[in-house]
Amino acid sequence: MKKLVLLGALALSVLSLPTFADEKPLKIGIEAAYPPFASKAPDGSIVGFDYDIGNALCEEMKVKCTWVEQEFDGLIPALKVRKIDAILSSMSITEDRKKSVDFTNKYYNTPARLVMKAGTPVSDSLAELKGKNIGVQRGSIHERFAREVLAPLGAEIKPYGSQNEIYLDVAAGRLDGTVADATLLDDGFLKTDAGKGFAFVGPAFTDVKYFGDGVGIAVRKGDALKDKINTAITAIRENGKYKQIQDKYFAFDIYGK
Repeated sequence: MKKLVLLGALALSVLSLPTFADEKPLKIGIEAAYPPFASKAPDGSIVGFDYDIGNALCEEMKVKCTWVEQEFDGLIPALKVRKIDAILSSMSITEDRKKSVDFTNKYYNTPARLVMKAGTPVSDSLAELKGKNIGVQRGSIHERFAREVLAPLGAEIKPYGSQNEIYLDVAAGRLDGTVADATLLDDGFLKTDAGKGFAFVGPAFTDVKYFGDGVGIAVRKGDALKDKINTAITAIRENGKYKQIQDKYFAFDIYGK
């Protein structure tokens, strides 16, 4: 009888192994250098729209999530080697990136803009950028856009590891300007003391070839996690949680059309 009980207990423990395996934390990659989407609070914790949306999605999916900080250009490599399970770091959905990862549906969509000294004349042709030093974040869609569109017009493109480094050099006059997400530039630079005297110049950039179909969450190719996250995105938009988070950071509908 004792042997039967022992065998029964062993059988139950084996059956329960997949359950425990399923409960391992979901590792989400993020670069905490993009206020108001993701940045560091004085105590070292991560704060921002991306972070709050991620936690809301994890709560909706009823999974435990851990956040893994990584420089932006290292996020996709980290996903491929399974250091992380998903990327939630304001990553635009582009055809080029789709070759390496799968994306969920968008969770927001904003245009790119150029920031320079207030009053700098920049027409729709962008001809005035000839000879100007423009900072871009290395590995971003904005770097590709700048190299393929602005560089042929004569702009000098300077890649940086983070947008915060770019802000320092723009403010110090070592760069003439930067191109990045409009909301990021507005909250992370123009509304700060360092951004005084600077402004958006020229047109808004929305070319799908470069800026894709909005910002999504990247997962590994073929990962069923994509469908689970899509279901959670729909749920938090319907139950009001998305709007609650959005209104904490923005005075407009960041989801877009």
